[in-house]
Amino acid sequence: VTTFKMPEDFGSVLDKQVIGPTTENLIKSDFPVQSFKPKVQIAFQRLPGRSSRNMEVEKRRRLYLTFDIAQLLADKGIDSNQLMPRHHNLDNMPMIAEKKDPVFPIYLPLKIFDNEDYDCRTPEEWISLGLEPGSHDRKPVPGKALLPTDDVLGHEDPKSQKLIYKWTDVGVLDYDKETELYLVHKTDKNGLVRDEEGRPILNGGILPQG
Repeated sequence: VTTFKMPEDFGSVLDKQVIGPTTENLIKSDFPVQSFKPKVQIAFQRLPGRSSRNMEVEKRRRLYLTFDIAQLLADKGIDSNQLMPRHHNLDNMPMIAEKKDPVFPIYLPLKIFDNEDYDCRTPEEWISLGLEPGSHDRKPVPGKALLPTDDVLGHEDPKSQKLIYKWTDVGVLDYDKETELYLVHKTDKNGLVRDEEGRPILNGGILPQG
């Protein structure tokens, strides 16, 4: 009888074994699983002849994933880049041929048209989706934000005529009650929400030292 010797790189040996398809989620994400689940008003106990709560949640989750806000707006003839207010360029304003009056650019902010009557969650509930059971760290919540493609100029002058705004995948980090604004961070090419050193951004980006 010889002694069984464990190979030093035993982990790599297991990684090379391919037995068959797996149900494990192999996609790396900085977002909690529950942050993708829609809110449904269905009893936890299934009634006879009706689909279960879990089935309805999964059905709606897949349905919502097929929606693209940029395409939905484009189908209605709305240019998302025109939704952001810009500095008025008085030297290059179009004129109405008959009355010779300047055509007013878009000047009403989106906040005027914002309505929360039919929101399924409050801002605080959205942010709380980043909390995983048993964890004190709050992860980002996935979302879409209309942001400039040029980050540097976007911070210096968000109303610049040179900026191009597009719907961007972001991680929602925090919410300010007073200003009613969300703090968001763009995802990287892998869909992760990381700081400059490649670390996951937790608890709204606030570090233990402040």
